[in-house]
Parts: sequence; structure tokens; C-alpha cells
Amino acid sequence: MATAPLDFADAAAREFERAMQRNLKGLDYFRTSGPSLGATPKDVLIERGTMRLYHYHAMSDEVYRIPVLLVMATTNRGYIFDMVSGQSLVEYLLRAGFDVFMLDWDAPRADEKSLSLESYVLDFLPAAVARVKAESGEDDINLVGYCFGGVLSLLWAALHPGAGLANLVTFTTPVDFAQMKLFQAWADRRFFDVDKLVDTLGNCPADLLYTAFDMLRPAARTAGNIRLYDNLWNDEFVKSYRMFDRWTSDSLPLAGEYFRQTTKKLIWDNQLMEERLEVGGRRVDLATITAPFLHVTAEHDHIVPTAASAPLLGMIGSADKSEIVLKGGHVSLVAGGNAIKRLWPNLVQWLGERST
Repeated sequence: MATAPLDFADAAAREFERAMQRNLKGLDYFRTSGPSLGATPKDVLIERGTMRLYHYHAMSDEVYRIPVLLVMATTNRGYIFDMVSGQSLVEYLLRAGFDVFMLDWDAPRADEKSLSLESYVLDFLPAAVARVKAESGEDDINLVGYCFGGVLSLLWAALHPGAGLANLVTFTTPVDFAQMKLFQAWADRRFFDVDKLVDTLGNCPADLLYTAFDMLRPAARTAGNIRLYDNLWNDEFVKSYRMFDRWTSDSLPLAGEYFRQTTKKLIWDNQLMEERLEVGGRRVDLATITAPFLHVTAEHDHIVPTAASAPLLGMIGSADKSEIVLKGGHVSLVAGGNAIKRLWPNLVQWLGERST
């Protein structure tokens, strides 16, 4: 009992020091722009319209023969895979001995409003795969897709059997769009006129998509700001907050026709789940994918709920296929401290065993 006043005094001193640091560092927060993201050295192999293909500089002697092509979702920038040194999946793969490429996206221009699912699945992805093979000198590739980048990877793989796919990995990738309940409500065909939006605006604005994602957790931004204020004294917390806040806010518009197709074919008609989806007049059958397959989901994913991706494993035709469910959410699964401890080691081990 005699030590209680001293303990109280220590705690009060700590809180006073944090309050002082919070006020001082709060000024720095508004004066500075935060850490530089996506800075791992790379070459730009393709820069065509909305499409960007990067090849990262090796950081070790390559251990694995088969190169890795990361495929980013079309709604956000690819630097979620390459935050800062020590928190970069790209760097982690390079140091593990992989030859790493990334298919990333830029905002589609007004004259690119006619880009479609066919553009991504039958043009951009095949062009990226061909360049990766030419650059690496290998006939096979590993494909790793995140969120809708995973959907595009699935569609490409199903429509290009025999194209040299060695291994396929998807993170938080939906196939049953009927289970994405808030998106179903947001895009309800009774109230949402996708044709009018596209015909009027051309491309789907980034702000519309950003608001839709925000609606999934309406109080998250306010809660995040409160946590930021409470932790302004903590440099590591502030650094992490700024990285993720910038990436989350850095949404991309979607090409109009592509947005129209994904709304009608996937969200409204659930054609991928019902095995009725056609791309370029060719029906997509995920059972034709026979390469080793890994799907990774997050326990607390609020964007792609577990129910939306649960049927995927059964739809794939591979004999070697598995699913891993890890702690975390849609973003923390792939980046940050949670990803460093959980996803990244699992990914390197799984790919490493199949990439020699």
C-alpha cells in the first residue's frame, strides 16, 4: 500500500509527458507530409494508359526460379505492397530470393471510359505476363492477386490454360457477390442507375467509391482520428497511421464500361458464382484452373466478408489447393505488423516450396 502514491505519481508524470509530446508533435503532423511510400527501387517496364508494370531491383541472390507477379486491385494504388522499408511485402519477397514484378494501375483518363473487363483480362494481364516472361527468361510465373486484383487473376487464369501459370495466390478475393451485403444495398438496381452514371460522367469517380468503402464502417474515420490524437506522442503509431490513411484515401476512379460491367454482371447478377460469366464471349470456368492454388482470407474483413470468398476453393480445379484464414482485416492482412508476422511468412513458405 505504501507504494501506491509513488505509482500514481509515476503514471501522472507519464501522462503529463505524453500530453506535452502530443501538443508539440501535433504541430509537426500538420507541417509534414509523412513517410515516402512505394520507394523500393524499380524499373517501369510498361506504362500504357491506366496500366503500369514494375520490375523491382534484386536485393539478394535469387533463390527461386519462378518470378512473382503481384496484381493490384483496380480501386487503389499498389504501394500497399510496398509501404516503407521494413514494412514492404515487395522488399520481403526480394530478400527471400524472389524476382518480383507488380501490375499496378493509374487513374483512367476520360478517353479511357470504354475500357472493359475484356481490356483487363484479355489485354493488360496477358501483356504483363508476356513481359514478365521475357524479362525473367522463364516460361512460368507465380500470380498473386489482392481483392479485385484476385478476381482479374482468376479470370485470366481460367481463360488462359497452358499460359505458364505455375502457382496462383489470391488474397481476400470475392466470388459470391450476393454475400457482399452493403455493396448489394449501395448498388441496389431499384435505386442505382449505373447506366445513367456512366453515360453522364464517363468514368466512375473515385469519391463515389471512397464513400462506398467508408459506408462499410461509418464511424471508423472518427474513431481513427480519436486514436490518432491519443497517440500523437507515439512516433511509430503516427507513422503507421499516416501510411494507411494515405493509401485508404488514395482511391482510383474506375473506367466507365468496366464499372458498368462489374456492377451488372457481378454485383447484380452474381454471374461468376453462378458460372455464367463471359468475358470476350468466352465463359469463365474456374474449374479449368489446375495450377497449385492458395487463397488467404482475413477473419475480420469488412470489405470482402468470409461468406463472399468461401466458395472459391471448391470452384478451383487444382488438386493442390488450400485456404488460410488469418487474424486481421482487409488491409491489415497484407500490410503492417499483422501481415509481417502472419501472411508474409506463410506466402513465402508456400511459394518457395513450389517455385524451384
